[in-house]
Amino acid sequence: MKIRIFELFTSVEGEGILYGTKTLFVRLAGCPFTCFYCDTKESLPLDSGKEYDIQEAFQLIDSNLKKQTYKVNFTGGDPLVQHEAVAVLAKYVQSKKIPTYLESSCFDSNKFNHVLPFMDIIKIEFKTKDSKFVDSKHYEQLIENAMNCLKSSVSEKKITYIKIVVSAKTELDDFNNLVNSIFNSVSKDQIDGFVIQPTNEIAEPSLELLLNLYDIVFPYYAEVKVVPQLHKLIGAP
Repeated sequence: MKIRIFELFTSVEGEGILYGTKTLFVRLAGCPFTCFYCDTKESLPLDSGKEYDIQEAFQLIDSNLKKQTYKVNFTGGDPLVQHEAVAVLAKYVQSKKIPTYLESSCFDSNKFNHVLPFMDIIKIEFKTKDSKFVDSKHYEQLIENAMNCLKSSVSEKKITYIKIVVSAKTELDDFNNLVNSIFNSVSKDQIDGFVIQPTNEIAEPSLELLLNLYDIVFPYYAEVKVVPQLHKLIGAP
């Protein structure tokens, strides 16, 4: 079995409910989509990075793990592109008693369910229409897959949180419809966080818009947080 890794490094987690934790990032190569605000475009090509045998990848993990690492974050690209190899690598990390963390757009619920048993912490990212992740024709299918991933994650009692990246282009009505759909599928007690993440440097949303988006989520989930990308503020990778 082979796995293509774009980069592997230790840094401070800059996003989500576990921001600030010491994390080993395993950035997988390949993503078939392109959000207009993507900040890792260099990892999108399927032939980017370097290909390793799975045993070589195990050794790469071992040689890069630092003391007091809180978790290993599988990110991308999108890890679901290489779901079979990612599942094997995550299982290996779990055997070392280190929590595993999946950072994915959740574009394919079948591939997601394949890696789910080997992940301890799950970020379910819902894309807004303005992200340009997919065209309008395929947007509903994307949301359906993400919703199925969310249901699977909470059903398996994983630490599960929701993240939505927003920009100056985000429409309040579209955001409201998306949030309503989410909480028609799961209850507030089933998730461990809800993060609104503003874009950085590209089409940055105003404070007024962020507050309006916060107010949409609050009646459903009072612990909603607006969390910018911490690692960019401190100059970390």
